[in-house]
Amino acid sequence: MSLIPPNPAAKAHDLQDDNVCLPEHCFHAFDTLYCSLTQSKPIPPSFPDEKYPLFVTWNTRSSRPGRAPHLRGCIGNFSPMPLHEGLAEYALISAFNDSRFRKIEKSELESLECGISLLTDFEDGESYLDWTIGVHGIYITFPHPSLLPSSSEAPSPLSSGGSTPSLKAKHTFSATYLPDVIPDQGWDKIEAVDSAIHKAGWSGRITEDLRRGIKLRRYQSRKCTVGWEDYIRWRKEQELKE
Repeated sequence: MSLIPPNPAAKAHDLQDDNVCLPEHCFHAFDTLYCSLTQSKPIPPSFPDEKYPLFVTWNTRSSRPGRAPHLRGCIGNFSPMPLHEGLAEYALISAFNDSRFRKIEKSELESLECGISLLTDFEDGESYLDWTIGVHGIYITFPHPSLLPSSSEAPSPLSSGGSTPSLKAKHTFSATYLPDVIPDQGWDKIEAVDSAIHKAGWSGRITEDLRRGIKLRRYQSRKCTVGWEDYIRWRKEQELKE
């Protein structure tokens, strides 16, 4: 069977029309970080406390016009969480606990932008290629390659016996890329999957047997991003209402 099925759910949702992810979500995350770093009084959220899997992304905007922002932290959760609590929690986790970066400091606030991704439409892929660039994010899991039977060495189904691989390294790897990451990087599907394999922690050779052993879940997201100027304007407006 071909690893390339018909194009799955290739039409992305209109992110401006569905009103799932709102600027207020970003303001709440930004406010949580701002108050943590300045000991200010937080503004209570007023948007519905719905449940979504979510990611919070912090970027640093370049001082040079036309330059793309630089990633400063991005962590989330695939389990649906109440938005009031989840956005606040992951605003701080992604700011302070992303192991790829040092903790965000107060002096950086004015250069930051905050992106919120609410994850939707989870589906199991038929293969590691069963997803659409620009529409889907990917979440992959795979066992340690020593546990995978080689396609060239797999025992015949007619054989009366067979050897079981030694379970020397019982471990499962996992990684994800949000939908916007892959087109931003200019990857094709195999490049994206191979990068996710390395992101998951596998540093060895990537074989076709390893790729075929992947369990892939595809998903979509609704995203909204605000910068410091938008946030601080919103905060001043909320303070005037109190």
